[in-house]
Amino acid sequence: MTIPRAILFDLDDTLWPIGPVITRAEQLVHDWLIEHAPRVAGRFSIEQLRNARMALLQQQPDYHLDLGALRRAGLQAAFAEVGEDPASVEHAMQVYYHARNTVELYDDVLPALAEIGALAVVGSISNGNANLETIGLAHHFTFSLSAAAHGSAKPDPAIFLAACAALDVAPQDAVYVGDDILLDVQGAQRAGLRAVWLNRTGSTRHLEHGVVPDAICRNMGELLDWLRQA
Repeated sequence: MTIPRAILFDLDDTLWPIGPVITRAEQLVHDWLIEHAPRVAGRFSIEQLRNARMALLQQQPDYHLDLGALRRAGLQAAFAEVGEDPASVEHAMQVYYHARNTVELYDDVLPALAEIGALAVVGSISNGNANLETIGLAHHFTFSLSAAAHGSAKPDPAIFLAACAALDVAPQDAVYVGDDILLDVQGAQRAGLRAVWLNRTGSTRHLEHGVVPDAICRNMGELLDWLRQA
C-alpha cells in the first residue's frame, strides 16, 4: 500500500459531533429573536424556521453549496413576512456563527492530528461552514476547502480534485477521512482518492449501499494505526 502524501478530513461528525452544536445554535438564535425581533420569534418556532429553510432548499437546490447563505435567506424571508427590520438579520447570523463554531472535539482528535501532521500534509474538505480559525484548529491544516468557496459540494469529485491540486498531490496519493459513507467515502473514491470511513457508531450503511471503504476505523487511534501501515 502506497504511503499517502496527504490526509484530508471531513469536519462535522468526524472531528466533533455536529447535532448538539446546531441545536444549541438555533436555540440561541431564537432566544436572540425573542429579545430583538419579537415578531419573528412570535410567528416562527425553531422548527418552523427549519421547515421553511428546507422548503427553500427544495426550491433552490444551489443552496446546498452554502448552508450559511440558506440560513440567512430563511431569516430574511421570515423578517420580511412579519415586517421586522431586515438589517437585524446579520446580527442574528453573528449569534449563529459564534455558536456554530463553539464545538466540542472528540477526545481522540487533538492527539491524533498532531501525529498525523508528522506523517503527511493535512487538509480538510467540508460541505459545512465551520471556521477552523475560530474553532482553533487551523494550525493543524495546510489547506481547507469548503463547498461554498469552491462552488461544488461532496460527493462531486471536483471538490476532492481541487483540494488535491491545491496541495500538489495526485489523487491516488491522498486519503480522505469522513463519517458519511456516500458523501465522504464514495465521493472520494470516485475522485481517485483512497477513503477511510471513520465509523464511530458501528453503522453498517456501507453494506446497504455497496460501498467498500479502503479502511473502516472506529476512532482516530485506529486511523493512525492504519496510516502507519500504509
